[in-house]
Amino acid sequence: MASKTVKVGSTVGLHARPATVIAEAAGEYDDDIILTLVGGDEDDETDAASSLMIMAMGAEHGDEVTVTSDNDEAVEKIAALIESNLDDE
Repeated sequence: MASKTVKVGSTVGLHARPATVIAEAAGEYDDDIILTLVGGDEDDETDAASSLMIMAMGAEHGDEVTVTSDNDEAVEKIAALIESNLDDE
């Protein structure tokens, strides 16, 4: 299982727009992609294909999020999106 920890790049955190972009990208894969907020409850795993669950995670700008999946490509793509400032796109 691949995983990568990255910092949230969007200036206002993973709110509606970034969460939607991430969820749509995750939905392109058949594999489960799990997000975990570093420093949060370790049992709180978030489905990256759900924009509502991503928003509920409460990740703010600069928070660290771990992306985990059996698909290395999916981990890299989703991690890159989380690191990006999706508010400017």
